Amino acid sequence: MQFYNTSSQENSLVHECWDWCDANITSYPLAKVVRRFNFALEQVVGWLINADGKWQWDDSNYTNFPIGTYTLVANQAKYSFNDKFLQLIEVQIMDKNGNYQIIKPIDQKEYSDLTPLEEAYKTSGMPQYYDKISDDTIKLLPAPDNGVNVTLASGLKIKFKRTADLFLIIDTTQQPGFASPYHVILAWMAARSYCMLYKKDRVSELNALIGDLTLTPTGMKKELLAHYSRRSKDERKVATMRSINFR
Repeated sequence: MQFYNTSSQENSLVHECWDWCDANITSYPLAKVVRRFNFALEQVVGWLINADGKWQWDDSNYTNFPIGTYTLVANQAKYSFNDKFLQLIEVQIMDKNGNYQIIKPIDQKEYSDLTPLEEAYKTSGMPQYYDKISDDTIKLLPAPDNGVNVTLASGLKIKFKRTADLFLIIDTTQQPGFASPYHVILAWMAARSYCMLYKKDRVSELNALIGDLTLTPTGMKKELLAHYSRRSKDERKVATMRSINFR
């Protein structure tokens, strides 16, 4: 469903939100609606990233894949990424022959030797490992050399999971970037924030519809997570015969 359809008062998520609140653009201004929709959208993204299993979720509004390519700098070990980066999936380094090689994660806490990783890999060369030192920064071990063993140009490739393409006040035709049968959960979540202040008698019903306040998900959250946790369309389902005991 479209986020905010200005030509139809009955067919947008914002109007669904307002209906639950007995509100309109005056009593529940669009700027506040957008802010709360984005809070809800990022929360839903968190659920999906943890539930998507083999099928990697990404917001369908993006026009590119969640893969970043960066130029390496000789003897520079640390590389940082933008704020849309949420979860690292894979790191690749281009070797001197122009082929990307997957490198493995490593952590000082898991390193059996007492020697610091920086000391163990102090000589630059072809990176073999990466250490995630913060949410948006990795350290290559060893640091790349000056092009003898690595290709510096576009030499680092990162596959990652990212946050949603958030709504703007000017968005009208844009839809949430997850499965359409569950778009309405954002309207309910944005409505709940308003109703907690002004329509408290409706909060319990919205809680039941959303289903996010219990240890085991219920309501639409349960349906949404079930949908994304079982998506493996490229895997063939195989029927098997169940043995029957005739005794």
